[in-house]
Amino acid sequence: MTQIHTTKLFWASCLALLVTSLSFGIRAGMMNQLGIDFQLSATQLGTITATAFWGFPLAIVIGGFIVDIIGMKRLLVMAFIFHLAGIMLTIFAQGYWTLFFSTLLIGIANGTVEAACNPLVATLYPENKTTRLNYFHLWFPGGIVIGTLLVTLFVQIGLGWKIQVAMMLIPTVIYGYLFSKLQFPVTERVSSGYSNKDMYKAVLSPLFIFMFICMFGTAITELFTGQWIGLLLKNVTDNAILLLTLTTGIMVIGRAFAEPVVKRLAPQGVLLFSAIFATAGLYMLSTFSGNSIFLAAVIFGIGVCYFWPTMIGFIAENIPQSGALGLNLVGGAGMFAVSIYTIFMGGFYDNLIVKHLPADANLEKYLVAPENSADALALANAKNLAGPEVLQVTLIIPIVLVIAFTGLVIYMRSKSKRISESVLLSKVQDY
Repeated sequence: MTQIHTTKLFWASCLALLVTSLSFGIRAGMMNQLGIDFQLSATQLGTITATAFWGFPLAIVIGGFIVDIIGMKRLLVMAFIFHLAGIMLTIFAQGYWTLFFSTLLIGIANGTVEAACNPLVATLYPENKTTRLNYFHLWFPGGIVIGTLLVTLFVQIGLGWKIQVAMMLIPTVIYGYLFSKLQFPVTERVSSGYSNKDMYKAVLSPLFIFMFICMFGTAITELFTGQWIGLLLKNVTDNAILLLTLTTGIMVIGRAFAEPVVKRLAPQGVLLFSAIFATAGLYMLSTFSGNSIFLAAVIFGIGVCYFWPTMIGFIAENIPQSGALGLNLVGGAGMFAVSIYTIFMGGFYDNLIVKHLPADANLEKYLVAPENSADALALANAKNLAGPEVLQVTLIIPIVLVIAFTGLVIYMRSKSKRISESVLLSKVQDY
């Protein structure tokens, strides 16, 4: 009989997710330097950043359709190959297009990891899905903290971004080795006996479609802001990248202590709580300045802390018939929304910068201006004004989520009440 090492599989999954998050943290920290080294505009940087978010939904949705057929192990071997190729291509990048394709490969790898690991964690811990998914997903902000701290350290000691990217090879090789040696279970949907028809019916249900749409907003609020915070606020504070480290550090702590929060509020209550704090935090980030902006980062971190794993946990607990496909469609929806929003906001950010430059200014001219020249100082001032404006526009999204999740809490309470009344009536009739 095949022995399934639950703990080893869980920790190997965490290591694979660590590589995924390191790619976000390190890239967020080196975005500004890439713009300087390759003379890229904010629109180009936005497109490169968004490419990771294209590859992710592509891989996670395809993975959702095939994971039950080829198995989670084969999917994770593919993730390892894509990670290895993407990291190497980034290290030897020559300009915009090599950065574009290397980021796409890493995005595909990241999506493939989640396509296999989300259903794997739900399968390994059927009685504690949302909490365990929070534990698993704490390695996403955890990797961003490690990545941004490494970037800060390497910049201080004068090591370039290529060495920063090369650091990702270490955990990549380790997780690839671990998964190659371990045996995997079948997914929970297969072991529970739900058919393909049950699965497709579940992903077309009104509750699933509602959560699918909400995932657009939760992912944009968390990931767009996190990926761009260093760029948008680097002129507001001297330690903009440390804002990302602080925010994600709060997320690590929050997810580590998810169990009592999830038990007290239930997944839908956690989502409403998150939306309220994310709204307050994003408003504060866009309006505060100086040291008070670090308080804003803490509030925002508390807000976005539970979004991603609790959205997936809600689906796993309340619509289990949707299986791996349901979990992966929701994850893919989030990343796809972030990719579209990032491209749109890259161009919007460029337009805001131009608006704050002298009349008829040519942005390209200002981008290549010598350091400390009048043009360079004018560009820095324009970015200082434009960054918080981007966050203020984004603020609309968590406000809508507060309304949506208030409705979800009311709906789930009434559903629970109906089920309780039905059970009670059944017992009375039996009596």
